[in-house]
Amino acid sequence: MLLGFDIGGTKCAVVLGTKNSNHDLQIIDKQVLPTDKPVYAMIDWLYATAEALLLKQGLTAEAIEGIGISCGGPLSSKKGLILSPPNLPGWDHIPIVMLTEKRFGRKTLLQNDANACAMAEWKHGAGKGYSNLIFLTFGTGMGAGLILDGKLYSGTTDLAGEVGHLRLARRGPVGFGKEGSFEGFCSGGGIAQLAQVKVRQKLQMGQPVSFCQSLEDLPFLTAKIVAEAAYAGDPVAQDIYRTCGQFLGAGLSLLIDILNPEIIIMGSIYGRAQELLEPDMREVIAAEAITESYQACRIVPALLAENIGDIAALCLAETMAAESTNPIVTFKN
Repeated sequence: MLLGFDIGGTKCAVVLGTKNSNHDLQIIDKQVLPTDKPVYAMIDWLYATAEALLLKQGLTAEAIEGIGISCGGPLSSKKGLILSPPNLPGWDHIPIVMLTEKRFGRKTLLQNDANACAMAEWKHGAGKGYSNLIFLTFGTGMGAGLILDGKLYSGTTDLAGEVGHLRLARRGPVGFGKEGSFEGFCSGGGIAQLAQVKVRQKLQMGQPVSFCQSLEDLPFLTAKIVAEAAYAGDPVAQDIYRTCGQFLGAGLSLLIDILNPEIIIMGSIYGRAQELLEPDMREVIAAEAITESYQACRIVPALLAENIGDIAALCLAETMAAESTNPIVTFKN
């Protein structure tokens, strides 16, 4: 049995899984929890939930083969530390691997969520059979996991793949603490910022907008609301996604030229809004990227779709199980 923890700023998931006859990961049971407790109370709740799921399956901690923890960075996979992620206030230098191994007595692997998702898509999703791939989160934020020459590349300080920090324009939406960044233009938060600017312009000129009736509604705009309006034919919403698609193409062109990947896999928003983003994205890539590199690279939505976070955590557990099948400490009484 594999145990995974997917730790996020608004919710966490505790997942039990195993490999099926096709060697693919299969979710056996899971529980989603709101991330609404102080850090150590939250961690204890995660552990207690895992124990309850095991009990529900008639198992004890001794049945666990490996444990994986996927969490937003910054973190240190080598030291097993969560290092003050901006979406997890109070999670400062938390020795999550040590705590988990002490509680369950099984080897535990910590990775940032983009790296974990890259591994999941590489081993069990759209990246099967490829040696050089890029996974882009394209959700609330924009981060990347890199598989290069058949290995996860995390960099010197676990910060490789922080592509959301790349500046694509001198002015623009703020993402990753930088105006005009890749994350600023291509993320849920960035699309909302683009929408606020464009919708404000229309409303102040007395032009109606179907998905936002007044200036008071601007703070409540989301990428989902804008996408629904764009699919329904609203020209303002379509223009917002065209802008996002253009900057997505600019960001991908840089990655294609630098890393020459075989495939780029994008999660979350790209999977739900591919038809809105792809035409402008590909037009920019065709103009900006090295032709031979672009022609050799597929660009696809994540195959694991909404299950990617769960499978990512289990994939880390699978890696740990393959490396060690021996308990490391005495189990908690």
